[in-house]
Amino acid sequence: MPDVNWSLLYLISEWVTRFIMLVYVPQRRTAASARTWLLLIFLLPLPGVILYALFGRIYLPRRRIEMQERASRTIRRAQELFGTKVVTIDTLPDHLSPIVILARQLGDFEAVSGNALELLPVYDDVIDRIVDDISLAKRHVRLLFYIFQDDVTGRRVADALVTAVDRGVSCTLLIDAVGSKQVLRGLAHVLRAKGVEVHATLPVGIFRSRAARFDLRNHRKIAIIDGRIAYTGSQNITDPEFVPGHPNEELMVRLTGPVVRHLQAVYFADYYFETDREPDRDEISREVFDTGSSLVQVVPSGPGYRRQNGQELIVAMIYGARERVVITTPYFVPDEPFLQALRSATLRGVAVHLVVSKHANQLVTQFAQRAYYDNLLEAGVNIYLYEPRFLHAKHLTIDGCIALIGSTNMDIRSFALNEEINILVYDQEIVARVQALQEAYFAKSECLSSEVWSRRTLTERVLQNTARLTDSLL
Repeated sequence: MPDVNWSLLYLISEWVTRFIMLVYVPQRRTAASARTWLLLIFLLPLPGVILYALFGRIYLPRRRIEMQERASRTIRRAQELFGTKVVTIDTLPDHLSPIVILARQLGDFEAVSGNALELLPVYDDVIDRIVDDISLAKRHVRLLFYIFQDDVTGRRVADALVTAVDRGVSCTLLIDAVGSKQVLRGLAHVLRAKGVEVHATLPVGIFRSRAARFDLRNHRKIAIIDGRIAYTGSQNITDPEFVPGHPNEELMVRLTGPVVRHLQAVYFADYYFETDREPDRDEISREVFDTGSSLVQVVPSGPGYRRQNGQELIVAMIYGARERVVITTPYFVPDEPFLQALRSATLRGVAVHLVVSKHANQLVTQFAQRAYYDNLLEAGVNIYLYEPRFLHAKHLTIDGCIALIGSTNMDIRSFALNEEINILVYDQEIVARVQALQEAYFAKSECLSSEVWSRRTLTERVLQNTARLTDSLL
């Protein structure tokens, strides 16, 4: 029996793997994402294929996608229960009015009037207000957060929930299976024993029927109290010192009025996905009264929608801008359409400002993010590096007419992999307040110049450009 040349067989198998994946990987995915995976597979065929099998496809169980589609149909049919439809908004210029229609088509929700909004940019104030509202709840408290930590802040909210249950209030807590894994192993059991209903969103595991890829996460932040008050934005239920030495700075919004019912619908869709239980009809059918004059539109996003709602909406908003765009985000790892939209805006004479944190809690993401600064500066984008804290707020203003506030980072992960929640605000008074916050960021930031940026070391350049190759994985 002739000797088997195992080295030759291994070499052949590597090249067969490369050619097969060259055909398979680019199917139904962006060119940038395909290039990232093919580069890994060509360099390391076996590890690359294994990693691709685990993370390469945005996979949700078929059942979950069907449930999302069913929820979307239900929301569209039930819009008359949620509030007055607003298709055109008189305060918007003609070039921005299509945003209202696009947001409805992507996220299912009409814009509604009659709302009151309060911006909450101070971290501790947010927790104080949520705890106070829970302490006054009479019927229901519904919380959905990516991170809920067993720390001082988490204990405060947990204690408020337990006290509310003792008063006869129904309390439910949805927390992400990965982002809040510590609490799910400990504090969640205590809360359940005391009557708080706790569920993990997007659980992971080989043998779970509801399991999803562990990098597909529910990144939303929503609190609903008695169906009358809602909170949403960027802040989790955890101490602000999440990044050691640099406390988080956030932006949350407290809302009342008809839009609360829309956020409630997003919450109950996630509750339905994880439990198969529909909400109490009496809870969702309670009348919600006008409390103000603000026009607001809810735009959820996530892999269950089949489209990248957040990315498509934000890119369209940038293309619609005529005067000024200000983007605030802790993570900026854009795809090519996003970069093209920014370049197009500056070429049209639009002033484009990007505010990012100078400090980071994810080293590889920071390197990848900084790899884009050359392109941005060359295109005429003004980059501000916020210095006092880790700026975790996520918002966008366009021409002083529209503000987008929510949980979406300006990166490929948030656009393609995460369940997110955003609100569009068409009230120019509220938009002006968001712009005032952005101006305050400018004053506390280092405005990056091409001259200063060009002085970084060769090592920094190599690390940044190498990290950029992984943009589709971050």
